[in-house]
Amino acid sequence: MKDKVVIITGGSSGIGKALAEVFGRNGSRILITGRNTSDLEAAVQELRANGIDIHGFSADVSREDDNRRMAEEAKRLFGRIDILINNAGVTMRALFEDVDLEVIRRVMDINFYGVLYATKYCLPEILKNKGSVIGISSIAGYRGLPARTGYSSSKFALNGFLEVLRTEMLKKDVHVMTACPGFTTSNIRKRSLTKDGTLQGDSPRDENKMMSAEECAEHIYKATLRRKKILILTAQGKFTVFLNKWLPGLTDKLVYKVMAKEANSPLK
Repeated sequence: MKDKVVIITGGSSGIGKALAEVFGRNGSRILITGRNTSDLEAAVQELRANGIDIHGFSADVSREDDNRRMAEEAKRLFGRIDILINNAGVTMRALFEDVDLEVIRRVMDINFYGVLYATKYCLPEILKNKGSVIGISSIAGYRGLPARTGYSSSKFALNGFLEVLRTEMLKKDVHVMTACPGFTTSNIRKRSLTKDGTLQGDSPRDENKMMSAEECAEHIYKATLRRKKILILTAQGKFTVFLNKWLPGLTDKLVYKVMAKEANSPLK
């Protein structure tokens, strides 16, 4: 990965920031994006202090033109793009019968259309350099989670897009990977949208019992080196995908039980 140019959307915190650290530590040149300029600048300064060649670019992935300008900025700074990691994402928590549909549109705009926009504008360079397109999906893209309508729907759509792209790139030597973390420590649940679009605030889950963002990033880095097609993380995640394929009815009951134990769960 030495001297490879890596773009990471949503790189100010969590998995995105951890990915910037591990790729940068191994010699890659990094461009991270984020909507919050103060968080973005703080992440850049912290990682630069650790000797990482990194720049920040203020962008909202749900805006097509921001993605076009992001790709242009990477080429201006580094002269090329080798790897795009579509990491930016948002979640939500509300029953479908209660949720404002605008909340689901917002989640889809970031988690799905944001990936399409970023990939569209980075792909010409990635094709030229026979690089990688990586999508940070979720176990929720294989198994629908109750009270996560928008999130699961966006990740199912993302998995479909990446599968299509991977097949189209088969003879063009471009690596496409779908990375599916299980529950991982990050700010995503604190910034989760509620039924009316307001922020959830506190995480409803015990963050201390989850895989760390740093461990997750290490797995993704190693899988990128091996040019893996699909990466499913955590024992719980692998078991859920397997069980859902062969015993979907039982999985419905088990998933409902687990999700109903969350603090202030909308499930009865």
